[in-house]
Amino acid sequence: MKSGIHPAYRPVVFRDRAAGYAFLTRSTATSDRTIEWEDGNTYPVIDVETSSASHPFYTGTARVLDTAGRVERFERRYGKRGES
Repeated sequence: MKSGIHPAYRPVVFRDRAAGYAFLTRSTATSDRTIEWEDGNTYPVIDVETSSASHPFYTGTARVLDTAGRVERFERRYGKRGES
């Protein structure tokens, strides 16, 4: 790797404020805000809107769409393909 062209890769805390969940990982993302983590060290914190703690797919609250019903409704409304 060339030196001086890559951003700093360091520990960063990502926080999902809606779910009250935070996790420490490594990233090149930057932030002016900091947080004191469980280990006593201070890390930059980045607030995110969705994480695995609040996303419907991971929490089991995802809604299943009735795609077959949608296709049938579309065909009733506009006719099947190839029909004039």
